[in-house]
Parts: sequence; C-alpha cells; structure tokens
Amino acid sequence: MHDIKYIRKSPEEFDKHLAKRNLAPLSAKILEVDKQKRGSQTELQKLQEESNKIAKEIGDLMAQGKKTEAQSLIERSKTLKAQLQEAKKNEENKTEGEEESAELKNLLASIPNILADEVPAGKDESENKELRKVGTPKINKNAKQHFEIGEELGLLDFEKTSLISGARFATSFGLLAKMERSLAAFMLDTATNDFGYTEVSPPYLVKAPAAFGTGNLPKFEADLFKTIDGFYLIPTAEIPVTNLVRERILEEEVLPLRYAAYTPCFRSEAGSAGKDTRGLIRMHQFSKVELVSITKPEDSNNEHEKLISCAESILKSLDLAYRVIVLCSGDTGFGSSKTYDIEVFFPAQDKYREISSCSNFKEFQARRMNARFRRKDNTVDFVHTLNGSSLAVGRTIAAILENYQNDDGTVTIPEKLRPYMGGISKIEFPKK
Repeated sequence: MHDIKYIRKSPEEFDKHLAKRNLAPLSAKILEVDKQKRGSQTELQKLQEESNKIAKEIGDLMAQGKKTEAQSLIERSKTLKAQLQEAKKNEENKTEGEEESAELKNLLASIPNILADEVPAGKDESENKELRKVGTPKINKNAKQHFEIGEELGLLDFEKTSLISGARFATSFGLLAKMERSLAAFMLDTATNDFGYTEVSPPYLVKAPAAFGTGNLPKFEADLFKTIDGFYLIPTAEIPVTNLVRERILEEEVLPLRYAAYTPCFRSEAGSAGKDTRGLIRMHQFSKVELVSITKPEDSNNEHEKLISCAESILKSLDLAYRVIVLCSGDTGFGSSKTYDIEVFFPAQDKYREISSCSNFKEFQARRMNARFRRKDNTVDFVHTLNGSSLAVGRTIAAILENYQNDDGTVTIPEKLRPYMGGISKIEFPKK
C-alpha cells in the first residue's frame, strides 16, 4: 500500500518509481480520485457547519419567544439534515478515520511496491544480477534427477499419489520422510539458536484481510486454495506470522521481532502448466521453514542481510554449492522493495535453481495491516516487514539427493544432518 500524502507531495517522483517497474504513470489518476474524495469531504463539512449554525440560531430565537421568526430556519434545517444524510451515505464506503476512500484504497492497493534505489534495472529474470557464488558445484555428467533417485530407492512416489490427489503431489517414505522432518528441525535450530529467531506454530488457514495484509490478495487470488467457507490455505507462513502485528502499535524497545515457522504450504501453481511437471520443485503442497522480521525503518536493510545469512548458513552446513542474486526491477515481486534469491546447484540439470527468496517489503505490508510502533519520543511510524525461506524443505531434499548421489545408487547423508537422523550416514536400497 502506498502513502497518498507522499503521492500528493511528489507525484513526478512516484511516477519515476513506477517507470522502474516498466509501468505507466499513475499519479494523475490517483490524484483525481483523491480530489473527488476530498471534495466530497469538504462539502460534507460545509453542510455540517451550516447545520450547526442554524441550530444555534433557532435555539436563540426560541429562547426569545420568536417562534414565527424561527420557522423559516427550521424548514432550512430539515433540508440540511436530508442533504447531510445523503452526503454521509456517500461516505459510508470509507472506514471511519481512514485517509483513503474505498475507491482510492483499492487503486493504491493494486500498485506494486516502490523499488529500493539499488535494485538493478531490467526487464525480466535474465537481467538479475549475481552477487556471489559459494561452494564448488559437483559436476556429474551421469547424474540422475532427484525424482529418479527417490523412486529407485523406493522412498518417493508420484504415480500412486496422483490417484489420491492428482498431479503435483508426492508421498515420501522411510528415510526420505525422516529427512524432511530432520531438515525442518535443523533449520529451526539454526534460526533459533544461532540467529535469535523465535519459533512459532501458526494456523494454516487465514481470512481474506490477513492475505490482503501481506499483498497476496487481491492480485494473487488465483494462486491460493480457498475453502467453501471463505478461508485461504496458506501459500507460506509469511501470511499468518507477519499478521501477528496487524492493527497494533508496538513499543520501540520490543523491535526487532524475529520469527521462524515450519509449516506446510499450499499453492495452486496457476500459470505453471508444463513447468517442472515431475519431481519436488513445483508442488501444490510442500513444507518450508519461513523467517519473518519486524523492524524499525532504519534497521530493515541490515535485517535483510541478517535474514539471508541465516538461509545461506543452512546451505553452507549441508555443503551445497549455491549462488546469491539480487532480482532486477522487472523480476522483483509485487510487494517487495528488494529481493535476494538463493539458487542451489542441481548436477542433473547442470544449473542453479531457486531454493530461497528473501525480501524487504519496507512499509508496504505494514500500511495494509496498519502495523505501527511508538518511538521513545512518542511519534508513531509504520514498521518494516521482511521474510524469506530457510529453506523450502522439498527443494532441499531434491538438492541433497542430486548432490550426494553415489555411483551405486545410494545417497550419502550430509554430515550436519546425521545427528537428526539417528546417526545414519547413507540411504541404501531396502533389503529384500
């Protein structure tokens, strides 16, 4: 959500920010809607003032016993009351105390976030900027894809599962199911013990206002699963966890708030027909450890670096080669001001694939949620919100299977993960 006061003050600057996202100027349209709203408010105020003035005059005349002189004012007062009622009805689409009318609010809510100055310009993902590569990719011309490895080991099933739930669902068994649980525990322990996050277990169903608050509604409704009674299945723990601060004024000293949550995630994958139709890369249901930070505005850039360092530490611990990129203007998500993606190397594809996305939303989500904090000088500002994956568990399993596969078809378990898996060092074929 955008600040109408900023747009009134700096319309040309606002349009320049939109141009960086390859969008046409919108300030003129926004200000016209704003002008209409403010005009109706001014008229309402004038009617109210006149009504109050006449009521006082009527009172004075009646007190003096001048009922005849008061009669014409009484008739005028009736007319004003009718006009006031009509004017108030026209304002009923506006929440009490709200700066924007419903029309203006909907318009502002449809516009993506302003990009940080340092976000590189570009039309699409081909122009994202690589920041660093970490680790040595395990080049293996004979590498099998992760779903082939899992199926051959008898620990991953897509075919039978499709009879139960359809495409883009999977069932894991045995050590692979245990690896999912172990990875989640390892990620949570890293976030809480090493980086100061607080573990939370949020609900998996949310109401529409919560999804609106994080920017998932209305723009991305097609990507969400909706129940018949109006709830939405979460596409990420970002929604319920970030909304923990909605409609609140926090005290400055409690910031930053850092939360880590392990949840299932549900996505319709609208528009992904033909993409990653096999394997664990693009699923309707998957699990993920999500990191969420709530900070003061002046701290959010540093918090962004802390957040991504937590996600990177997992990949370093698992000895998986990866690279970090900053998304260009044409690839940065709707609500984000700046996004880092972490891509892990997949030997069978001989390429890096996204495994984490870490974004700074600045005050964009906070305005939609009305999430604020009170400084020590008693001024009140919007908080900044950030979130990122640490990591998508299914994609991490896929990366481990491909990077730790052995020539005999077995899979070595990363050393850091072995304590969580009962000391087991290798996934082998089941004994017959």
